[in-house]
Formats: sequence, C-alpha cells, structure tokens
Amino acid sequence: MSSPDPRHLAEALPPASEILADVHRAFAEDIGPGDATADLLDAVATATAVLTCREDAVLCGAAWFEACFRQLDPDVRIEWLVHDGDRIAAGSIICRLAGKARALVTAERSALNFLQLLSATATVTSRYVDAIAGTRTRVLDTRKTLPGLRRAQKYAVRCGGGTNHRIGLFDAMMLKENHIIAAGGIPAAVEAARRIHPTLPLIVEVETLDELAQALNAGADRALLDNFTPAMLAEAVAFTAGRMPLEVSGNVEIDTIRAIAETGVDFISSGALTKHVRAIDLSLRLDVRHGGG
Repeated sequence: MSSPDPRHLAEALPPASEILADVHRAFAEDIGPGDATADLLDAVATATAVLTCREDAVLCGAAWFEACFRQLDPDVRIEWLVHDGDRIAAGSIICRLAGKARALVTAERSALNFLQLLSATATVTSRYVDAIAGTRTRVLDTRKTLPGLRRAQKYAVRCGGGTNHRIGLFDAMMLKENHIIAAGGIPAAVEAARRIHPTLPLIVEVETLDELAQALNAGADRALLDNFTPAMLAEAVAFTAGRMPLEVSGNVEIDTIRAIAETGVDFISSGALTKHVRAIDLSLRLDVRHGGG
C-alpha cells in the first residue's frame, strides 16, 4: 500500500478546534492543577528530544501530538521526518523537538497517548487493506470507537487506507433488525425512513437472501449483509448484479477478509479497526540543558 493522498487526509482531519478540545480533555485528566514532578526542573531549562518508533507502523496523530506541546510552549520547534499516512520501519526517527524542558516532560504522556493510539488504528487498518489488495472491495470502519475520539480514529482509518462509514447516528440511516420489526417489515421501514429523512443515505441490514430482495425492491441505498456465509455472499452479489452496493458485517477477521472480498462485495466493515488495537511502541528521549543555555 502506498501512502494515502495528503489532500484526502487533509479533508478528513478534524478541525483545529476539535483537536484542541481533545488535548484540553487529556490535559485536564493528566495534568490537573499542575505537574508536581516537573517542578523539579529549572523554569528556564531547555531541552531537545528525539521521538523513535520501535516497531513497524503507519503514522497518525501528528496534529494532536503537536497541539499537546504547543499548548505548553508555543515556541517549541518540531521537525517531522515522516508524516501521517507514512509507513515507518522499526527504529525510525519520527521527529525531533526543541523547547522548554518542563513543557516537554509535562506534555509527553498526553502527546504519546494520542500518537500511539491513532498510529495503532492506522496500522491495523493498513493490514486489513493490504489483505484485500487487488479486489474491488473497500474496508470500512464502524461506530465502535473510543468515546470522545471518534473523528480522530476515523481520521486514523483514512491514514491506514480505509474508508469511513457514517460518523454517527445523524448522517445516515441504518435499519437494523429491531428497527425493521418495530416498523412492520423491510418495505414499511424503508418507506417510513424515506418519508422522515428523504435526503439521508439509507442502509438496510438483512440476514437472508429473501430480505435482501425486499431491501432491493424497496429502494434502499445499500444492504448490510449480516453474518452471511461465503456461499450466500456470492449468491447475493450475483442476485443484485450491481443494482445495489453490498456491505458485509460480522465475523470479519484479518484471516477471513480476503475470502469475503473475493466474493465481489463492495464494502467490508469491521469494528476491529478502532477497538482491537494495541498502542504502537514509541520512545521520546530528552536531553536537558539547565539555565537556558
């Protein structure tokens, strides 16, 4: 996988105000009324630091990382050697920093937390995308994100080469089993959805080929095939014949996604991109100069 187009990543990056709000929440829980340990350092001491990645990864989260340090030292200098969406090898230097020592040590944990988590999401996503390379299928994220960091993690999915699903409950309608039961069946549910929110994309979850036919005939925009077997997926692709995009959900793992994609479905969504992640191993080492010299 090549690095994603920087223009597309810029479009997906949350606004600066939202990134700053994320940082403020992180500081509120970590710094609180003040960093007691940093009081050991001379107020005018300066430092340089080097950030290194200890494992192969896809970088994501530079904006959050920078915002953490700039909130405590607006004059901090950060030289990036790689950028969001880039693949980095174990042992690579990510960036170099220079600024006030107290600001660097106080912001370090929050900055690393953002970069480790978002790089982990981008890295996991890249593995899923790589696994289906050469097929027509696209990898989608879900709403199974860390509370308060959904847009950040969805940006990370883009850095890993994935595609974003709906942001929340407000920008698309997804009729699942309970919605359909309450509305009196798929045709009635689709009709009601179109009447209430005519401009929103409409996705219908189906569990059988008969329900798929109902969703298609009712005019849904997309069908979500829940826990279909590979044989059922191939039959669904043949039946719809391009008349409706098909999304697969459920039982999607790194070792099963290739077989799913080879059935010809349009999308595969997986919560694993944002919830089954392990922080990327990063190291920030400081060199402190006392007395401002």
